[in-house]
Amino acid sequence: MLEHGPGAIHYPRWLDAAAQERLAFEIAAAIARAPLFVSRLPKSGLPMSVRMTNCGPLGWMSDKDRGYRYEPAHPETGTPWPPIPSMLLDAWAALTGYPKPPEACLINVYSDNAKMGLHQDRDESDFDAPILSLSLGADCRFRLGGQKRGDKTVAFTLSGGDALVLSGPARRFFHGVDRILPSILTPLPQQLAGLGARVNLTLRRVT
Repeated sequence: MLEHGPGAIHYPRWLDAAAQERLAFEIAAAIARAPLFVSRLPKSGLPMSVRMTNCGPLGWMSDKDRGYRYEPAHPETGTPWPPIPSMLLDAWAALTGYPKPPEACLINVYSDNAKMGLHQDRDESDFDAPILSLSLGADCRFRLGGQKRGDKTVAFTLSGGDALVLSGPARRFFHGVDRILPSILTPLPQQLAGLGARVNLTLRRVT
């Protein structure tokens, strides 16, 4: 266990290889029911560099006209999101200790040249609830700042099987992905092979 700031707890290799394979099977099944799509930035309408989908009662998305938000159904199929896999609910209970279950699991699929700029997760009503992130596939350079955009940042590597909890003060920390690390390209588990280089799962309580 590593602490990268107050409330930012990193669990390297929290999922072993067998657990990663089991989780990949569950995520592949979710993607089959709720296909990957591309969200767009508010106002500009520019596409994000990651493809995404969701599990749970609510799913995060963004488009030019309505911006960042949660919706109960897939934007293209109109069907409800698939349920959050039990493995992820167990991880939430084990690592966060929060008494209420997550309501959204955002599935982000990174190609080997995708990234994500510094941002805060602030589209939720409940900021007391932590954020739990789990990684599969290639290593990435993850950047973590403070509660203001201009605060000093630290960078560290997130690898396949790693878990990261942002709670307390860290719940509102700016964070992002600088890049996928090409020298440490760990293949995604077979069930997700061909989708991209890295899959990140972010669990949040929304309401």
